[in-house]
Amino acid sequence: MAETLLLENAHLRMRVAPQGGAVLSLDSLKFQQPVLRAGKGEAPGYVGLFPMLPLANRVAGNRFMLHGREIQLPDSPVDAHFFLHGDGWLAPWQVAEQSGEHCVLYLRQRHACGFDYQAELVYRLRENVLVVSLELTHLGDTPMVYGGGVHPFFHLTPQTRIQFAASGYWPEGESHLPLAWTDSLPAAADFSVARHGEDDWLNVGYSGWNGRATIVHERMAVTLCAPTNWLMLFRMPGEPFVCLEPQTHPVNAHNMPGMPGLMLLMSGEKWRFSSSVRITSHDKC
Repeated sequence: MAETLLLENAHLRMRVAPQGGAVLSLDSLKFQQPVLRAGKGEAPGYVGLFPMLPLANRVAGNRFMLHGREIQLPDSPVDAHFFLHGDGWLAPWQVAEQSGEHCVLYLRQRHACGFDYQAELVYRLRENVLVVSLELTHLGDTPMVYGGGVHPFFHLTPQTRIQFAASGYWPEGESHLPLAWTDSLPAAADFSVARHGEDDWLNVGYSGWNGRATIVHERMAVTLCAPTNWLMLFRMPGEPFVCLEPQTHPVNAHNMPGMPGLMLLMSGEKWRFSSSVRITSHDKC
C-alpha cells in the first residue's frame, strides 16, 4: 500500500492504512502476540479492523422508506446486492494529524440518496488500550439517518475462548439478512460462558449486549468495550479470526419499526461512536 502509519508505545504496536481508514495490525509487545489478525490491505476487508459508516452491515433490498420517500442506497463495488458496511471502509481517508501514539483521519462523502457527510476517525494508544473514535457530521440540506460501528478481526487460536452476554439474537437468513429475533440462544450462538465455539460459519447479530466482550488466550486477555447494545459475530471455518463488531443499530434496522439505533441528523448535526480494545494478563486460577 502507498502509505502506512505506525503507532507504538511501550505496550502496543499498530499499523494504520489511510485507504479504508483501516488498522492493518495490532500487536501486544508484552505478550509478543497479535491482538488483531494482520492484513496487508491488498483488498477491502483484508485488514485487522475497519470503520463502518454511514451504516453497518446490510439493508434488505438496499432500500428503505424515510418520511414517505424511498431511499435507494448506492451500489457497492464489493457487493452485488448491498451497500455493505457503507463506504467508509472503501474510501481513501486524509491524514490530518499524527504522533507516535495517535492519528486523525478525515473523510468527505456525498451520495444522491442523501448521505452527505464529513467524518473524523481517531486511533489512539493509551498504555495498554486502543481507543477508536468516530464522529460524523451531516452536511446535506435534507435530514438523513446514520449509524455505524467498527469491524475488528480478533486473532483466534484453538485455545482462544470468547465470552459476552446478550438478551437474544437474530439468526441468519437468506442473503445474510436476519430472520426473526428470538431470546432462545442455541448452543452454537451462546457465549454467555467463555468458550471457543465451533469451527464453523456463524454470522449473527445480538441485542441486549452489555457493551463488553472478552477474548481470552493462554496468557493474554482482550476486552472489547463499546456503548451500544448491538453486537455482530462473524467467523468462518478454518480461519484464524473471530469478528466481534459493535454497531449502533441491528442489521436491517432501516426496515424495522422505529429504526432502532439509527439517528436522524439535520444539517450540521453530529453522530458519534467510540470503542476500546484493552489488553491485559490472563491469570489462570
